[in-house]
Amino acid sequence: MTASEPTVLYTKVGPIAYVSLNRPDVINAYNTRMRDELYLTLEALRDDDEVRVGVIRGEGERGFCAGADLTEFGTAPSVAVAREVRWERDVWGLFLSIRKPLIAAIHGYAIGSGVEIACLCDIRIAAENATFSMPEVALGMVPAAGGTQTLPRAVGISRAMEMVLTNRRLDATEARRIGLVHEVVPLDELYAVAEGYARRLASFSPEALAAAKTAVLAGMDLSLNDGLALERRTVARLLSSYR
Repeated sequence: MTASEPTVLYTKVGPIAYVSLNRPDVINAYNTRMRDELYLTLEALRDDDEVRVGVIRGEGERGFCAGADLTEFGTAPSVAVAREVRWERDVWGLFLSIRKPLIAAIHGYAIGSGVEIACLCDIRIAAENATFSMPEVALGMVPAAGGTQTLPRAVGISRAMEMVLTNRRLDATEARRIGLVHEVVPLDELYAVAEGYARRLASFSPEALAAAKTAVLAGMDLSLNDGLALERRTVARLLSSYR
C-alpha cells in the first residue's frame, strides 16, 4: 500500500458494515494512524442507523493483525510514552460502546492487539490457517489493549494466564477448543461464513440484539441476583419500546 491509502477500509453492503485493517505489507500491524482511522470508522459504524452488524477483518494473505507496530510503539522516546500515545483515543472503550453485533473474521496471524481486537467482537470465526499468540510479556511489556481483561472472559483465567505469560502459539483448532473462536472454517470460506452470520443477525430485531448484548456484557460485572434484576429491567424496557 502507499502512504496515501487508508489504514482502515469501510464498506457497507445493505445492513452489514465491513471494517478492514489495511496494512497488509506489515500484516496489518496497529500504529497511530490506524488507531485514529479505526476510531473514526467505528464511530461511523456505531452511529449509522442503516448498519445492523459489523464485520472486522484484515486485508492481505498473511493475517488478521500482527499486533502493535513495534517500529513505532516500541521505540523512542520510550515504551511507556509510546503506550500513552496509543491510549490518547480509547478505541477499546469505543468497541465496547457499540451495541450492534460485531463479528471478527480471522485468518493467518492474530498476534497481541490482533487477539485483543478479536476478543472485543461478539462472534469470532477463524480460518484453518489462523494462529494466535500474546507476545507482550516476552517483549518486556504487558497487554495494553484490553487483553488482560477480555481474554480471561473469553477463555477463562487459566487459559488466558497461559497465553499471556508463556507466549505459546495456538492454532485454530486449539483456539476453537478453548473458546477463543466460535467456528473454524476453510480459508476460502471464511468471508462467506462471516457474511452468513452477519446476514442472519441483521434479520433479527436490532433493538432485541442491542438489549441482549448490553445485558450480557453489563451482567458480567454483577452478582447473579443483580444480573437477573438487570435482565428483568432490560426485558421490560424492550417490551415498552414495542408498544
